[in-house]
Amino acid sequence: MGTDSRERMVRSAAYLFRERGYSGTGFRDVIAHSGAPRGSIYHHFPGGKVQLAEEAVRYAGEFLNMGIEAATQGEDAASAVDAFVGWWRQVLIRSEFRAGCPVVAVTVESHDDAPQLSKAAAAVFDRWEDTLATGLGNAGVPDERAARLARLIVAAVEGATVLCRAHRDVRPLDDVVAELKELTRAAAESG
Repeated sequence: MGTDSRERMVRSAAYLFRERGYSGTGFRDVIAHSGAPRGSIYHHFPGGKVQLAEEAVRYAGEFLNMGIEAATQGEDAASAVDAFVGWWRQVLIRSEFRAGCPVVAVTVESHDDAPQLSKAAAAVFDRWEDTLATGLGNAGVPDERAARLARLIVAAVEGATVLCRAHRDVRPLDDVVAELKELTRAAAESG
């Protein structure tokens, strides 16, 4: 029962949370999706579903953050927006608007008995904001403004993703992106 099956289960959990949410995803679903042996889930995740979810949130956060980091290396403020949005657009279309953000899926469900899930989600959102703010700063946006714009980008894109799922259309995301790009360009020019 190597780390390969553990990694597959974490990836599968993140994938399933995107479509089914935290409560709608069970260990059986993760086992079936990942192809891992049945007994391995308790071996790798003795803390149960909460431990699996916490790791899936971190995995999903890091996966997207790597894309943001790569795309924000340039000096174009709008590239930071494109980096954050491009992947979401593909996910929405490929899933026929069934999939959203696994971090949001875990966040919006109540977890009074598992506060570590909210903490893990907050850390992911903070990381995305920091990475976006760094990219905006590199493009000439003053630090304080870059931090506020980064938070706006995360909030607006996550909200637009929800609207896209409800409407089964990418237009809400496209509209939000157009406005965010104008804002970031203007912030870089005035910075």
